[in-house]
Amino acid sequence: MTDSPTLDCPKTAGKLGDLLASLPVTSNWKEIESTAQELANGLRVRGGPVDHHTALGKTLLPQTLTHLLKAALEGSRVPDDDRSGVVLELLRVGANLCMDHNDNRGYLLEAGFPQTTLSLLEAYADIVPAVPQTNPVVFSIKDLKVIKTAIGELLNASLGYEPVQSRLISLEAAVTMLRLTTSIYPVGSWVRPDDTPPPAQSSETWSLRRSITEWSWRAISGLKDSGTQQQLFGPDSLPFLVSPLRAFIPPFSTPPEFISSDSTLLKSLMGTDVDVLEEVCELLESLSLDVEDVRLSLARGIKHPDEHTGQRCLESMLQFVASGNYPPFWNDATAAELTQWKKTMDLCKAAVIRAIVEIAGEEKNIEALWDVVESNSGFVATMVSWLREQSNAAPSETRDDLLICSTLSLANLVRREIHSVKLLKPPIAIGPALASLLGPETDIKVKHGVVGLLKHLAQAPTNRPVLGQAGIIQSLATSQIYGEKADIAEIVQISAIGVAKHMCTNNVENSIALILPRGPCEPSQSGLHQILALVRRSDSVAVKSEGTRVLVNVIKSICSASGDILDPTRQTALQVLTNSDCAMALAQLLGRSTKYPILVNEATVALLLLALRPTGLPLVVDALVAQLPLEVTPSMTIPPSASSPVGTPSTALDVAVIALRNDENRFPAEVRANLCALLAEVGKSVDTERVRERAKIKEETRGPLETIVSSSESMSLSAAARKVLDEWV
Repeated sequence: MTDSPTLDCPKTAGKLGDLLASLPVTSNWKEIESTAQELANGLRVRGGPVDHHTALGKTLLPQTLTHLLKAALEGSRVPDDDRSGVVLELLRVGANLCMDHNDNRGYLLEAGFPQTTLSLLEAYADIVPAVPQTNPVVFSIKDLKVIKTAIGELLNASLGYEPVQSRLISLEAAVTMLRLTTSIYPVGSWVRPDDTPPPAQSSETWSLRRSITEWSWRAISGLKDSGTQQQLFGPDSLPFLVSPLRAFIPPFSTPPEFISSDSTLLKSLMGTDVDVLEEVCELLESLSLDVEDVRLSLARGIKHPDEHTGQRCLESMLQFVASGNYPPFWNDATAAELTQWKKTMDLCKAAVIRAIVEIAGEEKNIEALWDVVESNSGFVATMVSWLREQSNAAPSETRDDLLICSTLSLANLVRREIHSVKLLKPPIAIGPALASLLGPETDIKVKHGVVGLLKHLAQAPTNRPVLGQAGIIQSLATSQIYGEKADIAEIVQISAIGVAKHMCTNNVENSIALILPRGPCEPSQSGLHQILALVRRSDSVAVKSEGTRVLVNVIKSICSASGDILDPTRQTALQVLTNSDCAMALAQLLGRSTKYPILVNEATVALLLLALRPTGLPLVVDALVAQLPLEVTPSMTIPPSASSPVGTPSTALDVAVIALRNDENRFPAEVRANLCALLAEVGKSVDTERVRERAKIKEETRGPLETIVSSSESMSLSAAARKVLDEWV
């Protein structure tokens, strides 16, 4: 039949209603089929002088279509050969009636037509295997056409129309379409004709299968983007979402002659494979990000394949990332197509990597993903293997994506010390590999993963000496992470600062390594010098504060650790630390930390340790009364007092006064007692050039100290304040 704009659609629709009424008496399905075909063809014409679509939607046609469709399927959930034609044409009428027509979409929904269409697809889905297959399920041409048209009807009925979308989502239509399309068109199965039953080997069959997949994914995408809060897929759908990945893992076959000789069909099949890959990778990523049950299920499946009916979903994701490649027959595409497909493939790998990292980041998955690494199998073993292999690879052959995936995933899995220690102890011992990955030319994304992992590892005290022996401090210093070129990657710099901060906590060897570079290098090339330079030029409070805390930990480690205080190396390190830059950095930490008592305390203790050195005392005096840079001046008003004007703190001394007064009851007695110890040391006799500075310090703090002495809040604090005043007499 040809489309005819002069077809009397209302009359044809009325005839269809009469045929429905006569069904109990006579079942003339051929006439119903031809009448429905006429109406479907007539409804394909849009924009004519008469809007048949709007007029027919308001009649009983939606109900007529639903009743006829149900009657055609009576006694059999899928149509037999005699009725497949009438089912096809009824579906066409429904699809054409509601295309770009919200009112008719609503009428059909009310009549139950989309729901009946979905029931038909569910019946087909019950025929296919419960798990994804390599070869396509054999359907007749008639069945494929019915399935394609049914999916087209749901696509037309739901596209951009929330009521139908919500109903289909609640009926799990997306799951049904996913199962069908995965079975009818297993991605890449057209390349393996030798394994495919003969009925599936024809251009017409593959064109139909490709169209079914294209329309299915358009419908699924429409439901996914509908804006509803309902989830389309859960753990049970993972085998079907993962199966397309395997088509891109070598070895690859050669397409059969009847496909390779038809360039149009070949390109359309290759393009469809890429489109499906993109869809499933986006879904795997979003599900891993949003659905806890999916994360848990994927992790369980690594040790228990029964989780996914024997399908190793997470392993397939790992294999895709590691081995997935561009099929050689892509070379038959145009240069533009090849470029686009390669780009899509790379983006798909990145999406799966994000999913893998998210799975590893699920707290409940830690035990499920940890395995006996020595067995060279399992999740952690795979991540360690990737890291080791890439650390030994030539620069031109290094896979940054594998390094990013492995370091970020391992970082998520070492949040408990028991696991953290395992990675650094033999036989795993990845410390040297991590150090080798911190070269100056290493991509910043890889450095992000490496320093993130190191930051977690360094939090365990037992790991710090091991990391030090692996040369991590020196590698960070030569990596240029602390340099100006890396300022665009502040999050990486903060992580690298965190590594140094943890490694130098109560560790003299690591602290000395940070201060004194190996070999003939100058102290200006040391890690500490680079960190302090970063602190000075950065506008980030986090960088400034965390960077200065590295200095705090270094000073505390070197000054407080037991051992021979006359050790030459330690003495050299102390000399390097005793300078105005270090004193000013600590004073600025004190000055910007009014809201953070713990930082006030750290700065105070470090200043005190510096002041205990004869050459350090005058530097500390200068730093306390020096004007703070504007970028570190906190927006906090000094309480009015006889000795302190109202305004914002302009010196570290102002913040010391705030802490001593403690008007807002924020500073613990221990912090204020440490400030008293610092003031007692500062008040000792120094060179005559600093008489004015010492007098200012005494003047500003005497009132708060006397108040503390007269109060009874803490005997130890009162004693500390009394000692300061006595020292000053």
